[in-house]
Amino acid sequence: MFTRITKMSRIGKQLIDLPSGVSVVISDSNVLVKGPKGELSREFHPRVIVTKEGNRLKVQPKPKQRRGDDAAIWGLSRALLFNMVKGVSEGYIKQLEIQGVGYRAQMQGKSPVLFLGFSHQINFPIPDGIDIKVEGNAIELSGIDKELVGQTAAKIRALRKPEPYKGKGIRYKDEHVKRKVGKKAAATAK
Repeated sequence: MFTRITKMSRIGKQLIDLPSGVSVVISDSNVLVKGPKGELSREFHPRVIVTKEGNRLKVQPKPKQRRGDDAAIWGLSRALLFNMVKGVSEGYIKQLEIQGVGYRAQMQGKSPVLFLGFSHQINFPIPDGIDIKVEGNAIELSGIDKELVGQTAAKIRALRKPEPYKGKGIRYKDEHVKRKVGKKAAATAK
């Protein structure tokens, strides 16, 4: 006889504490989180229930509709909700560095202009909800939506990824780029 083993999500079981100044409005599968930095809204999977118990949020899978991937959806939904709460209360920051001779960035209006060794400059449009600061060769992105901040930083980094020989390009602040030895140095080492 086959018995089905139900999986539990370690992350999904954890409750989310609401900091002071953060309010949550739950309607069906849509959740609106308001805080001192702004507000975020997201529609969650229909197989997940979000409830508010006092000053905490709880995410649960719907009963009697359990499937094999419910633990993954449950954990993902809890992580997304936690990111929303943290975003409206504290915000998120990503820092990038530009390295290379002649590589630089400067602000032109509200968007940065990047000089990355191409024959042209790159005007990078910044999406709504993202604040950007450029100081020397450092770029700092901040906002309340973790996904949007990370995606914007990744798009800027993709314009000129760090190359392994001289290390030129755009990298995250504390990113380690594994360096390679060039042909000339490798030939003399033999």
